[in-house]
Amino acid sequence: MRIGTTQIVDTFAEAFRLRYTRLIVTAHDEHWRDAAVRAACGYGTSVLGCDAEIGVEGWLPPDETPDGRPGASILAFSFSVEGVAKAIANRTAQCLLTCPSSAVFDGLPAAVDRAPLGSHVRYFGDGFEKTKVIGGRRYWRVPVMDGEFLVEETCGIEKGVGGGNFILQGTTLDGTLAAVRRAVSAIERCPGVIAPFPGGAVRSGSKVGSRYEGLRGSTNEAFSPALVGRVVTELLPGVAAAVEIVIDGIDETTVGNAMAAGIEAAVGPELLAVSAGNYGGKLGKFHFHLHRVLAPTASG
Repeated sequence: MRIGTTQIVDTFAEAFRLRYTRLIVTAHDEHWRDAAVRAACGYGTSVLGCDAEIGVEGWLPPDETPDGRPGASILAFSFSVEGVAKAIANRTAQCLLTCPSSAVFDGLPAAVDRAPLGSHVRYFGDGFEKTKVIGGRRYWRVPVMDGEFLVEETCGIEKGVGGGNFILQGTTLDGTLAAVRRAVSAIERCPGVIAPFPGGAVRSGSKVGSRYEGLRGSTNEAFSPALVGRVVTELLPGVAAAVEIVIDGIDETTVGNAMAAGIEAAVGPELLAVSAGNYGGKLGKFHFHLHRVLAPTASG
């Protein structure tokens, strides 16, 4: 199968069940909104080493936010309800409470599973905090030095999908990185997903396990150009660089659609192939076969 001159390898991405929450973060203007988002999403790339995989789902204009200010929708994923709850409570307290003018709202009000948000952070108010119920939803007003930190009492947690992925194989580093940027730009326009790694991409694609005791993941040597000739490779001849894009989303369909959008945007003459990372079907229950994901678009 090909899209233009780019080969689509007959393989599948292997993804797994995660839990996620959605926060709506607002601030006085875009500068402080962005500052809050950068802090809240920091160190949030892989649940193998971080408390959550977290990123921006979308940017919200003032007419789409609860308080009429610039905002962002943030998705955070972890292995369990408890994992999401702990990560989001810590990040709200350390990153969002501290950012001037920020406010935080629950983006999943209908979810049955709930995690503490304002009910955790309110104790910073040292007894001066106040609570109010509006439209059946409880909020906390915590006094701080620039006024008050408004935060919803709880946030919802739902089932999601983590680890959808594809791997871009290019003839040059410049060309591969350009393809990555096209792909990530397309994924950013897809609702319900995030690409949590730096710039939406990960160069250190991993396999499960290691020859070193205690290490849960290690370099996926089959996709390393530096090791061609020394190990069994998954790279096409002529590949100089490979970069993986990992996608987390609210459900299977959303992840599949984002994969298709990213791959379609990435293809070009400098991209020899698109592949994917899997572990023989042993890691996750969700298998995204590239040929099926791209069936309406590809030819050959």
